[in-house]
Amino acid sequence: MNVTLNVQGMSCNHCVISIEGALQKVDGVSKATVSLADNQVSVTFDESVVSLENVKETIEDQGYDVV
Repeated sequence: MNVTLNVQGMSCNHCVISIEGALQKVDGVSKATVSLADNQVSVTFDESVVSLENVKETIEDQGYDVV
């Protein structure tokens, strides 16, 4: 599954590294791409391994708000 989430609070390259790094450590996530310009995070993951809620929680655990 591929989803694009709107995320608030991202402002710099550290934000990109933080979110992408955290998501890539999650079992089932195959790709995570942050767009600072669009305030979006695109995530490709296997729904049989990880839920969308887990993906959102991972982003929120890094200090950002999924809207």
